[in-house]
Amino acid sequence: MKKVLLAAVFLAGFGFSYAQEAKAGVDPKEDKDLMTWYHKDFGTSKVYGVNTENAYKFLESKGLKPKTVVVGVLDSGVQVDHPGLVKNVWSNPNEVPNNGKDDDGNGYIDDIHGWNFIGGKNGDIDIDNMEVTRVVAKYKPVFEGDDSAKNKANQTKMPEEFAMYMKAKDIFSKKSVEARQGFQTYTMINDAIPTMVRLLNGKALTPENVAAIKPTEQKDAMAVQVLSQVAQSPEFKGKSAAEFEKTMKEQMKEALDYFGPQEKQYNLDYDPRKEIVGDNYDDYSQKNYGNNHYEGPDAEHGTHVAGIIAGLPQGKEIQYGVASRVAKIMSVRTVPNGDERDKDVANAIRYAVDNGAKVLNMSFGKPVSPGKNVVWDAFKYAQDKGVLLVKAAGNENEDVAEHIAYPTNFKNVTDEKPFVNNVLVVGASTNKNDALRASFSNFNKKMVNVFAPGEEIYSTVPHNEYKYLQGTSMASPVVAGAAAVLLAYMPNLTPAQIIESLVKSSNASTTNQFGDFSQAGGVIDLEKAAEYAYANFYNGKSGAVKKAEKSVKKAVKK
Repeated sequence: MKKVLLAAVFLAGFGFSYAQEAKAGVDPKEDKDLMTWYHKDFGTSKVYGVNTENAYKFLESKGLKPKTVVVGVLDSGVQVDHPGLVKNVWSNPNEVPNNGKDDDGNGYIDDIHGWNFIGGKNGDIDIDNMEVTRVVAKYKPVFEGDDSAKNKANQTKMPEEFAMYMKAKDIFSKKSVEARQGFQTYTMINDAIPTMVRLLNGKALTPENVAAIKPTEQKDAMAVQVLSQVAQSPEFKGKSAAEFEKTMKEQMKEALDYFGPQEKQYNLDYDPRKEIVGDNYDDYSQKNYGNNHYEGPDAEHGTHVAGIIAGLPQGKEIQYGVASRVAKIMSVRTVPNGDERDKDVANAIRYAVDNGAKVLNMSFGKPVSPGKNVVWDAFKYAQDKGVLLVKAAGNENEDVAEHIAYPTNFKNVTDEKPFVNNVLVVGASTNKNDALRASFSNFNKKMVNVFAPGEEIYSTVPHNEYKYLQGTSMASPVVAGAAAVLLAYMPNLTPAQIIESLVKSSNASTTNQFGDFSQAGGVIDLEKAAEYAYANFYNGKSGAVKKAEKSVKKAVKK
């Protein structure tokens, strides 16, 4: 779900990266309490954090010694040498760095810190299509070509593909128009910033000062209209003209960075795959492609996710990941600026599993999935290997039973249970008890397992920096980190047991129907999950030892 959230649509108000409710007079970038709020203990603070520190205390009080857990970050890429991450980045012990050889024989040359499935000898993919664009481009000639009789025959012969095409076509038609209009709107506002600054004439941005402006031409009138709305925002109200200009430029850059790429994402003729990656994309059995560029051209999303899982404090920064003491990050670049491709998702899962990752974080999703069966096969492969998959629920403020967010662990929304038992789906919560579900978060009582902090999350981003971001993309790694902690201290836990422990021990809330939004009906609490897992599933012995003991007992009885 890369770059899905941005400053709210203009008429709804501004504020994305720094729309935090910091203490009065405290810059969010300096508010250490806000930077680490998602670790808080609900029992003492009444803030729905995940109780990180007390979890470690409980596990260590039992005399448990942690083993390192490798967490695969299937994302846009990770800055592996970020000062806040570098000590917790996985290194392939069987590969010699930069010798141009596949030392471990896994089919990937020099895969020291992971692999990049959206790159090749000709570089790395940055912007790619949305999946609906690819589906429309592929199937429009099949179902709506020049031969109407052939169209009808194909529609009858390929009902599943036709249904997917019609769904994709509907979404494509709406989203492509929204993208074009959004880019035009934000370009217009961005171009008007100098006019707005001129009209403020050195005065602070307040409703009163804006009301006193008397525009004399059309462009001034438009600028005043924008100023009137911006002046109502807590983030802008009262700022000096210089502060307003700086913040406004930052906001508009973010908006244009979001809408700009959509010209390609919704372009039916755009396809960078063949030229850059060079694989036969339609051959789902192909797996040995890509390169070892762990970061890629835009690793903000993946680096932020990695920091939430295993970031370490450095310098003046106090940010740390939930599993910072026990986890190593494996970067598996899978998600472009656009929608991930099913072939890459399946190969990324298998790569991470085969190279020792025990928890995979998947902060991505899309409404259609032409290769869903290949991804489902990879889900099953991970389950058979005892690997937990943690997936973001999505950021569309929708019920996922009505609006499916692929990849999903339910083959049909009517199924009583998922077809695998190793997938944990996560919604995003806030630090506001009366509005606990983040306004953007998807939800469903059956198909979303838990909620976790996903709004106002401070973490690592490229260029050795830090930033607040929000999304179920941020909630998912909170849970992936929690799972890694449980697994580090209790290696015998199965994915199903980890999921049960987190679900059964969540801090419940019924305020504003929050209890109806997930299976848990609450926000995870890592200490309580550790207590639950320890009491119900852990006896300090491996599965092999248990089997041996049972065999001995049976023999003795005989």
